[in-house]
Amino acid sequence: MPFLIVLAITGTIYCFQPQIEPWLYPGLLRVTPQGEPLSAQAMLERARAAAPAGAVATTYSIRADPRASSEFIFRLPSGKSESLYLNPYSGQILGTLSVEDRLMKQVRLLHRALLAGKPGELLMELASCWTLVMIATGLAMWWPRLRESGVGAFRMRPASGRRGRSKEIHLMLGASLAIGALVFILSGLPWTAFWGKQFKAITTAANLGRPADGEAGHMHAPVRHARHDDHGGHSATMESLPLSEVPWATGLTAVPVGSPASNGHVPIDLDAVLAIVRSQGAGAGCQVALPATPEAVYSVSCFPSDPKAERTLHIDQHSGNIVRDIRYEDYGPVAKAVSYGTSLHMGRYFGLANQIVCAAISLGLMALAITGFVMWIKRKPANGLGAPSRPASPPPMRAWIAGLAVLGAIFPLMGITMLLVWLIDRLVARSAGVPSGPVRQ
Repeated sequence: MPFLIVLAITGTIYCFQPQIEPWLYPGLLRVTPQGEPLSAQAMLERARAAAPAGAVATTYSIRADPRASSEFIFRLPSGKSESLYLNPYSGQILGTLSVEDRLMKQVRLLHRALLAGKPGELLMELASCWTLVMIATGLAMWWPRLRESGVGAFRMRPASGRRGRSKEIHLMLGASLAIGALVFILSGLPWTAFWGKQFKAITTAANLGRPADGEAGHMHAPVRHARHDDHGGHSATMESLPLSEVPWATGLTAVPVGSPASNGHVPIDLDAVLAIVRSQGAGAGCQVALPATPEAVYSVSCFPSDPKAERTLHIDQHSGNIVRDIRYEDYGPVAKAVSYGTSLHMGRYFGLANQIVCAAISLGLMALAITGFVMWIKRKPANGLGAPSRPASPPPMRAWIAGLAVLGAIFPLMGITMLLVWLIDRLVARSAGVPSGPVRQ
């Protein structure tokens, strides 16, 4: 219950990020249009001059809104990152924000990992998986009412008993939100730390996910892959670049290497990169990872609201050639589905209406958790847990056992905890001598 409440609150807040951040930081994120904006390269030079000593520019965000400020991200000598904002019309430095400490970053980390690193990620993943079990078993208990009353099963009945009101609210919410909640949870699981990583590896191996390295349909030159010395010699991936948002399908694609600087080419500037990006039909909603070494490429990641506009471009900093171009059409069927699911899950696909739907589902799940807790508090005896008694004649549960076994196999982390819960239930029930009787729901 507490994990589900955290997921619901943080998910709702993060869903409205486009409205909340300009309200929180109006002096940094919003400007008044005044004539023609400065070139991106000119703003980059101003940002470098204003940045702290030793800071390295890593990322530029491409804005389509004329009221938006220009943002460059710098890696500081301390290892942290800082966003520096400029007025694109005057070049005035508006101020800075810590990338790690800004509110929405903290909300996102709470949502994904409880601000507790890997253990927190696993706990939140387990909470999501167990919510699937709660929805499935809740629907099973509500099903007789649907068969008996039809559409009337979606209406609240007169409350009776100590927990009658809470139970009716719980039933009504669960029945109304079940399908949306299932889609909502399933669309978030591909981003999880354990199951999501395994799922991505399996879909890639089966050619159903991201394009395999060297097999995308838009190769412009032989690809050599960058190396990261601090990663034990493993190829750098898009996820390792200083980008805040990378499409799910391309997160693990290797970053290629450009041509050597000794070829005599003068490195192209940021304006030339943006011209190439726009000529390819991309731009708004994209981030540019600036080259960190003489052989590195400009890596452009586009993660817009419309999944079909997702794009990943790698541009040689010396020749200006597109080394690799990955488009939505290059994705496998699973990656395409995940892209749509992600856009819907984040409330981005159909604007404000999508945000409201996501908020309604999230807050509805929170209300389910709270009403379930209230029902338990009202039902439990003073000195007990209030768990249902074991029936004198247990009904056959083969279908349920098989279904839960399949679910546990699909989500191994949950399967392990499911087995542990079953063992604890058997051992505690036997040692405590729980009496047989009718099952209370």
